[in-house]
Amino acid sequence: MVHATSFLLVLSLAMVAPVLSTKKLTPALCVLAGNWTNDLGSNMTINPMDSKCNFDGTYLTAVAESKNKIKKSPLRGSQNCTDKTQPVFGFTVNWSFSDSITVFTGQCFVDKGKEVLKTMWLLRSHQNSIKDYWNATKVGTNVFTRQSPQKE
Repeated sequence: MVHATSFLLVLSLAMVAPVLSTKKLTPALCVLAGNWTNDLGSNMTINPMDSKCNFDGTYLTAVAESKNKIKKSPLRGSQNCTDKTQPVFGFTVNWSFSDSITVFTGQCFVDKGKEVLKTMWLLRSHQNSIKDYWNATKVGTNVFTRQSPQKE
């Protein structure tokens, strides 16, 4: 009887294992729209995208070289609509308080159940002379995490 029970257990596992191994895991959905904070404390709001996968929003930086008062600045971008689960995207921030523009490119990931935006950026600052062109562009990276919803 013990041998028959063991045989039936092994047989049932052998029949179920191929079904379990062929089952595809669907990646969790990562949505750009919402409020985000990066590793430097800057805050960004991305509005829902339109039917062509374009979006806009605002960016409030926590760091700047400008002596001017930091203000919210407009952003415009788009995401690749081929993979909406963990999309690649890009956006431009036209700084309202300085004569510079930053372009970001990155991908939205779901990591351990949390949405994360991994980005790389180029910051282009105005230069008064072509000989200062070499110093006009800075490059860096930021990681954004979704802000927790505010409780009212």
